[in-house]
Order: sequence, then C-alpha cells, then structure tokens
Amino acid sequence: MTVGPEVRFRTITLTNYQKLSPGEREAKLLDLYSDNIVRVRRAADFCAKRGIRLYRLSSSLFPMFDLEGDDTGRAVLGHLAPQMREAGYAFEDAGIRVLMHPEQFIVLNSDRPEVRASSARTLAAHADTLDRFGFPRSTWNLLLLHGGKGGRAAELAAIIPDLPDSARLRLGLENDERAYGPQDLLPVCGATGVPLVFDAHHHVVREKLEGQEDPSVREWVLKARATWRPPEWQVVHLSNGIDSPQDRRHSHLITDLPSAYRDVPWIEVEAKGKEEAVAGLMGRGAVPPEQP
Repeated sequence: MTVGPEVRFRTITLTNYQKLSPGEREAKLLDLYSDNIVRVRRAADFCAKRGIRLYRLSSSLFPMFDLEGDDTGRAVLGHLAPQMREAGYAFEDAGIRVLMHPEQFIVLNSDRPEVRASSARTLAAHADTLDRFGFPRSTWNLLLLHGGKGGRAAELAAIIPDLPDSARLRLGLENDERAYGPQDLLPVCGATGVPLVFDAHHHVVREKLEGQEDPSVREWVLKARATWRPPEWQVVHLSNGIDSPQDRRHSHLITDLPSAYRDVPWIEVEAKGKEEAVAGLMGRGAVPPEQP
C-alpha cells in the first residue's frame, strides 16, 4: 500500500461475508477481487515511474480465498485468470521484483496440530496467488516467514521439505525480535536450502545493541548472503525504531541506513511512511534510483 491514495486495497470481514447468500458472496468477491487486481496493476506503474524495483505484494488481496469449506474465492479467481496474468506481466516487464510476507499467525512449527494445518493451508494459498500472477517459483519472488514457535527450530527444518513446491521453492526465513535470532535460523537455512533475510533492526532489539553500526550487523549480512542462491538475490530488511534504535516500533521515515548494507543488492524498506520513506532515501543518495 501507499501512504497516499494511489494504491489502496479493498477488503471484507468474515462477519459481513457470512451474512451474504451464496450468490451474493460470489458477486461480492468478483467485484472486490477484480478491483484489487486493477490496483495491483496500478502498483506496477507506480513503482516503475519512481524507479522502485522491489515491491511487497499485499497478503490480503483476496479475502476469503483460503476459507476452509468454501471454495467461492478460488472459483472467482479462476474466472479472473487473464487479468491476474496481465498484472503479473506488468511487474516483470518493468523489471520489478515482487515478494510476499504473509501474516504472522502462520506458524508452521506450532506444537498444536490444528495450527500447523491451518498455517500450511494459508501458506499454500499465498503461493497459489503468486502462481496465478505468473511469478516464477523461486526466491526471486520470495515468500517470507518468521521462524514461528520459539524453541522449535528442528521441527521447522523437518516441515519445510514437505511443503508444496509452490511454497518451498519461494520460501525465505527472517529473524525476529524475540523467538529467533539469525543464529537460530542459520542452521535451518543450511539444512533446507532456504535463504535468510536479515533484519538489522530486529537484531538490534533482540540483542539489546546500541545501534545498527554494531559490527555484528555486517557479520550477519555476510552470513545471510551465503544462504542465497545466487548471492545477488539477497534481500535484507531496513527499518528504524521510533524513539531509539532499541524501539521495536517502525518509524515513519528512515534516518539510519547501516553501512553494513552498503553492498546489499536488494533492500526492502519497512517504514510507516512507505513510499515517502523510499523517496527520502533516494533523494539523499542513500539508495541509487536504479536500485530498490
């Protein structure tokens, strides 16, 4: 999404959806999905005009798509296949890389079987979305998750090989502020071939460091790069705390760009200011216009 009005997506709540008759549900989703696909296409133009080459596709484009026991959403998207492919081609033609970061309630390694099952179903739905847009099944079009349930890295490593190819071949893992630092995820990445997306802000918060110029940030950038095939596809996350480097809340703009990121090819900006934050970085020369 954008801070401005240019690219905003529509949605519907489960409560309101369930009030509709079967025919009304289909009509509602057809209208909503069609409109959101048009807005995705608009996002490609928005990024291309501004020299932005990395775009996070919303994980909420198609509400009710993965609703258990109700295939209305899937049937509707089947009718919209040409429109989805056209939107996907717009990104590819403009040389814009697309990734997704599904909701945090996806916990593949939960100790609860029902959570593992629902997480796998939701992840597969996101992978299906990327397939329908025509994006290749590789980490070029990353499907990014956090480590999930703390203390269960071995269980996570055991689950990943059994994921469907549409999800497994795109999967990446990101360190977080609490459950999994990069040192916890690196063995999982090594065992499964999944790349590590390093987030310096999460690392600073978790380890209670003074800031993103700590030497360990550069160490982890390089260790994470070694998990990428090819290394030139490496993605890192960039964000700042609101009140201090240790504040886990994301600031509106980016004022602290770590020197450890100086040669990272793909930087995903996580800031509440969204495109304003990216424009600010480009304007001061921190990120050349030809890079994301």
